[in-house]
Formats: sequence, C-alpha cells, structure tokens
Amino acid sequence: MQLTAALLMATPCDDEEENLATLVCHSDKGELFLMSRYPDEDRVDITLGNEEEYSQVEGLKVTLGANRLLVEVSALDTDALRGADHLEILHTADASDLAEIEETLQNILKGTGTYVSEL
Repeated sequence: MQLTAALLMATPCDDEEENLATLVCHSDKGELFLMSRYPDEDRVDITLGNEEEYSQVEGLKVTLGANRLLVEVSALDTDALRGADHLEILHTADASDLAEIEETLQNILKGTGTYVSEL
C-alpha cells in the first residue's frame, strides 16, 4: 500500500496529552494515517482512514528516509493497514523537519518496535 503525503507532522512529546508521541500524515487524496503511543503503553496505535477507528500493533518496524516513510507490521497486525503488511508514505518533508520526525518515531517505537534511519 502506498500514500503520497500532502502533509506530514510530528509531535515527539505532547505535555498536554500525557507525553503522547504522534506522527500524522494527510495524503494528497485526503486519507489520514496516524501513529501514536503514550510512553507507558506497550503497543502503538495506528489509524488509517477513519479517525475513530484504530488498531493496536506490536513488533512494528519503521524506516525513515529523506523522501519515504516505510511502516511494516507483522502478519498478525495487517488489519491495521487494511490487510497489507506495509505502508509506504512518499513525503516531501522539509529537511529541517526530519529531526523532529525522527525523534517522534524513536519515542513511539522505543521498547515496542524497530526504527531504521536512512537519513
């Protein structure tokens, strides 16, 4: 599955939301991808499409590159990505925003998944 991001936003630690780390993508076709995690949770929440429906996943692997974000889930968690085992998000995030995106991904995946940097 692939999306082209019209907007990619990251919040490494939202103090007003109990230190919630959040990555949000709005595609050029209006689709929503949201990945978030509270620091005391063992699972990552993923939303694809409808804001009100989310899945909790474990063993997530996320790879960040200068123009691509690859999200891979285990075979047990493919329902989070509409039956796919990966989601490739093509983005045009400004280079100055990549450090915050990277920090957010590290916070989300710490102790629950794998982060790979291609930066």
